[in-house]
Amino acid sequence: MDLRDDLVRLVTSRLLDPLQILLPTADLDRLRERVRIDAEMWAAQLLGADEALARQVVIRMVAVLYPGDAPFDPPETWWATPLGRVAAWRAGHPARDHVSFSVAGAMLGITRQGVHDLVNRDKLRRHPDGGVTVASVRARLDQRREHDGDTGPIRHAGHRRT
Repeated sequence: MDLRDDLVRLVTSRLLDPLQILLPTADLDRLRERVRIDAEMWAAQLLGADEALARQVVIRMVAVLYPGDAPFDPPETWWATPLGRVAAWRAGHPARDHVSFSVAGAMLGITRQGVHDLVNRDKLRRHPDGGVTVASVRARLDQRREHDGDTGPIRHAGHRRT
C-alpha cells in the first residue's frame, strides 16, 4: 500500500467514518474528496526534501490520528505500515529517546537479532538505560535512504535487512 493510499485510509476510517456515524445526514463527500487531494500533498511533504516540514507533518498526523491521554506507543507492527515507516525515518519514536531492540528492529524492518548485530558492529548506539537510541535508528534509516535512493525506508517495507 502506498503512503498516499494509507493516509486516505487512516483519515477516512479514524475521522470521517466516525463523523458519518455521529451525523448520518451529513454530506461528507466533499470532505472525502478533500482528503484524497490533501493526502497527495501530505505524502509529498513527508517524502520531500524539507526535513523540518516532514517532521511537523508526521507529528501532526500521529497526534490527530492516534489521540490519547498517554504518550503514543504503537505496537511493533505499526512500524511496518507506510505511515510508521515514514514516522521512524522523519521523527523516530514520537515519545521516546530510546527503544527496545525489538522496537528498533520493527522500526528498521529487521529482526531483533539484526539489531544486536548492528549494535555489536557499532552501527547502532546502545542507550545507557537499555535498548538503542532512537537517534541512531534514524541515522541508520538515513544511511539506508542515501544508499537506496529517496524512497529507501518506504520501498523496503517488510524486507528484513541489516
